[in-house]
Amino acid sequence: MDNKQTLYSILDLALVSQDHSLKQTYNNALELAQQAEIFGYTRYWLAEHHNSANIGSSATSVLIGYVAQGTNTLRIGSGGIMLSNHSPLIVAEQFGTLGSLYPNRIDLGLGRAPGTDRETAQAIRSDFMQAAHSFPNELDKIETYFSANNATSRVRATVAEGVEVPIYILGSSTDSAHLAAKKGLPYAFASHFATTHLWNALDIYRKEFKPSSVLQKPYVIVGVNIIIADTDQEAQRLSTSLIRMIVGIFTGKRDFVQPAIDMTDELKEIMQNPQVHQMLKYSFIGSKATVKAQVKEFIEQTQADELIAVTNIYDIRDRIRSYQLFSEIMKELN
Repeated sequence: MDNKQTLYSILDLALVSQDHSLKQTYNNALELAQQAEIFGYTRYWLAEHHNSANIGSSATSVLIGYVAQGTNTLRIGSGGIMLSNHSPLIVAEQFGTLGSLYPNRIDLGLGRAPGTDRETAQAIRSDFMQAAHSFPNELDKIETYFSANNATSRVRATVAEGVEVPIYILGSSTDSAHLAAKKGLPYAFASHFATTHLWNALDIYRKEFKPSSVLQKPYVIVGVNIIIADTDQEAQRLSTSLIRMIVGIFTGKRDFVQPAIDMTDELKEIMQNPQVHQMLKYSFIGSKATVKAQVKEFIEQTQADELIAVTNIYDIRDRIRSYQLFSEIMKELN
């Protein structure tokens, strides 16, 4: 590889495993972040989702504060806050507060999807469709609230003014690529599940990018599923939890993360289902050597500035081990 360093980070949904309490889930998130700090990860992001028994990161900003409190140097942020669910003023106040409590460590990743089903989105905010369509305007408002120049305005997020909280645009389609480029903001693409538009979105973002006060050249973060174990076979076994989770998404039967089982012919067949296969396209599963070759090729293809890894498996020990091996791969590639 060339001399460009590729940073590596973690995206966590605070998934709730079978027979685990929420408290246990949150403690596991903190432990993972503490280990990630030791392993040399750049950032640890939590995603906002609602009305899913198997996802614990609903009150995202609260959880960010909990993880930030228990770590020292790791950047903690949102991957992302779903802006269609919130008033920009409240988001600015929450993240301005976090930014003052944990200086130069908080990231604000913003997305436009509600992160839930239609009925729940309606319950969160009755005008969510309108809010989703006015995402660029809502984003402008947040930037204004964080600006020190807003001090003379009648409506202020006083706790956010002048506080250093970088904004990232999240995307799973090409819409957000145009917006991130136009605003000159860093761009994070959710290719760990939305694989179809990856190349198109990166191309749009890089071609249309306009330098801004925060960024002189494009900055790309790309999501990947990573499951690494000591052998290919063991990694395949661990991945059975992820496959069963995806089946739950497609069948509408979402359940807690299930313990790993030995890979079966039926699960192998499910992985070859066109929809599942497409969704897991950027999933690197295997031993350290196997995954290293795949990740090296992927970085060369995408020229990503940063990979953000998602490891949705049942046991916290296996997760930490997988993230440790991934950090070793990234250090070797860098």
